[in-house]
Amino acid sequence: MRTTIKELVLHRLKLKDTWVICFVLGLVMMNYPFISIFNKPILPFGIPLLYLYLLVGWVGSIFIVYLFGRAARKDTDTKGRL
Repeated sequence: MRTTIKELVLHRLKLKDTWVICFVLGLVMMNYPFISIFNKPILPFGIPLLYLYLLVGWVGSIFIVYLFGRAARKDTDTKGRL
């Protein structure tokens, strides 16, 4: 059940790649085409659609940061057990 240094390095690189992908995805989601798609006079649950889109994106990004934080913490915890 011991992890090798190679596995730790590969896991760390995948984690960094995922951070970059999520950052770029967040930038794309907050730019013109997506904002204009959700800027409609529709009120689901009594909330304007654009506000709901931004709120769900914000909560989703916080959840993703939480998951990455757990993965990074788990990675640093296992680093000392080699």
